[in-house]
Amino acid sequence: MKINNICCIGAGYVGGPTMAVIAKKNPNIKVTIVDINELRIAAWNDNDLSKLPIYEPGLAEIVKDTRNKNLFFSTEINKAIQESEMIFISVNTPTKTYGKGKGMAADLKYVELCARNIAEIATTNKIVVEKSTLPVRTAGAIKSILHNTGNDVNFDILSNPEFLAEGTAIEDLLNPDRVLIGGDSEKAINCLAGIYSSWVPQNKILKTNVWSSELSKLTANAFLAQRISSINAMSELCELTGANIEEVSKAIGMDSRIGAKFLKSSVGFGGSCFQKDILNLVYIARSYNLNEVADYWEQVIIMNNHQKRRFSDRLIKTLYNTVSGKKIGMLGWAFKKDTNDTRESAAIYVADHLLNEQAMISVYDPKVSCSKMQSDLNYLGNRTEEENHKGLTTCVDSPYEALNDAHAVAIMTEWDEFKSYDWKKIYKNMKKPAFIFDGRNLLDKSEMNKIGFEYYSIGK
Repeated sequence: MKINNICCIGAGYVGGPTMAVIAKKNPNIKVTIVDINELRIAAWNDNDLSKLPIYEPGLAEIVKDTRNKNLFFSTEINKAIQESEMIFISVNTPTKTYGKGKGMAADLKYVELCARNIAEIATTNKIVVEKSTLPVRTAGAIKSILHNTGNDVNFDILSNPEFLAEGTAIEDLLNPDRVLIGGDSEKAINCLAGIYSSWVPQNKILKTNVWSSELSKLTANAFLAQRISSINAMSELCELTGANIEEVSKAIGMDSRIGAKFLKSSVGFGGSCFQKDILNLVYIARSYNLNEVADYWEQVIIMNNHQKRRFSDRLIKTLYNTVSGKKIGMLGWAFKKDTNDTRESAAIYVADHLLNEQAMISVYDPKVSCSKMQSDLNYLGNRTEEENHKGLTTCVDSPYEALNDAHAVAIMTEWDEFKSYDWKKIYKNMKKPAFIFDGRNLLDKSEMNKIGFEYYSIGK
């Protein structure tokens, strides 16, 4: 099958950047990204590239080069399905909030709706590619739906998980460690491999069965998150023994068997993947009665939650065991720098804890909107929207305004710009004693102490 048209269902964090790069590297293939969210599609089509719904370094430039040439954004889902030879499913697979598996299992309703829509519309053979992160054996469910349509259409199902780190997604796409393609049909696998081979070396395109491909994605994220929780577990011990977590991280990272990546201690990991994928892994293990396996991986999440709570508890304790009526200036709301994604961000949970203690929160983030911050707190459902709005006193465009007259600074995201602020000016305009709680170990302790700050970091 020659691929002339690609359809991607889902214009989110995975579908948008991935398809933009595929379009850039395959100018002879028409790539159409479709979504039911009209506002999102309108944002992708906006002439002002700063209004793209996703912020990723390098993304706007690629969209500018390809949009309306061979990259298109549309709400006409059925038309794009019908015209394409290859369809990527890149919809949201959140953790279930209801029924069996609530709080752990992946909610596959959007994936199933996509499969049923494809089955209903398609009149020609299609290659259907799982791009969303899915539990093992989801491909079997998709295959069952597609092959029972009665339309005499042949569907080949492939698993092609993404391994993108937000903030470096474009670089990860342009220079991937590997591209993983799982499937039963060698022809279909080679079709997809051919698209990637226009810029990815053959030795980096790994072909497996579909089940190995699905499980590899969950396993990769579980291993990375495990490293973060492991170093964070040691950070608490460092604080009590006089050790320095950064020195410990450097020492063990120089061991070639361990390596230096994902050994940076912090207030905790966030993002759309790590927690969701580990909980999914835990649920799968429990469904097979592998309770020891499930308990092992669940501990990674328990440790991460402990780290976030420990950070806010330490702040409260240091501020004389009460933050009621005190202004806490938070720098950063995104879960990491160079992205506007806030899913599972540590900032949300720390802010929620402080609001429960009646603190007044003032937030600055260079890429996250005030409405997004508000909706993140509302989503937790721990207070009414009005109570959240009252507690989140200000969300401002200036870090100096956010920290003016504050009792403490809480650094929640490792944005590079935070290091270059006029900290002497910030100190002058804060309540005294002025506290900094650095959840990312971003600033220099000796410099902050010299200015006059009471400075607290992770693992030191």
